[in-house]
Amino acid sequence: MSTTRLYLIRHGATSLSAEDRFSGGTEVDLSDEGRWQAECLARRLADDNIAAFYCSPMRRTVETASIVAAPFGMTPQPREGLREIHHGHWETLSRADVERLYPAEYAAWQEDPFTFAPEEGESGVMVMARALPVIRDIVVRHTGQTVAVISHKATIRLILSSLLGFDARGYRDRLDQSPASLNILDFRDPVRARLMLFNDVSHYVDQPPYSRNRLSDWFDAVPHP
Repeated sequence: MSTTRLYLIRHGATSLSAEDRFSGGTEVDLSDEGRWQAECLARRLADDNIAAFYCSPMRRTVETASIVAAPFGMTPQPREGLREIHHGHWETLSRADVERLYPAEYAAWQEDPFTFAPEEGESGVMVMARALPVIRDIVVRHTGQTVAVISHKATIRLILSSLLGFDARGYRDRLDQSPASLNILDFRDPVRARLMLFNDVSHYVDQPPYSRNRLSDWFDAVPHP
């Protein structure tokens, strides 16, 4: 049985990701740093035998995917199911703003971001329900090939939680995704995957970055250099 290899990539940095705001459903372009990160990844992957590129239709993912696909002369194919989680009326607000304006919602979300959604927003369950069929379709279409999928921080963490059998209620606290990071999954069939590489950014930094709060109260306490 042939192996299908999936490069699961987060988009590069944006101004809103740098400011640490809830911005999943908000359109924003890559920052200059984000474009540089994507260019570094493009150089890293330029000699790989990638058969196709897929991406979320949001501007930051389309731009990242276009940069990474450029050495191959390919046009990324957008898929709605790969969009980032939408935070409803929290969009563009900081964590402190949300905690002050919507304390009950914020407490419920902190307890269980997988099944709870803020008003007009999405839960992790909803994101998983739309993203996983897209991943399955891509794997089936490209049996035995290598394909690249460019998506978003929460969406990627939820996909990984499901494919690897993790408790998705802890996806925000226990899985990180740096801008323009590379994850590699090998599929023996459409539902069984092995994680070969996780959150790798060696194409633009010499060592893994330290985890920061990033809208979570769980991983804080001691500041890192």
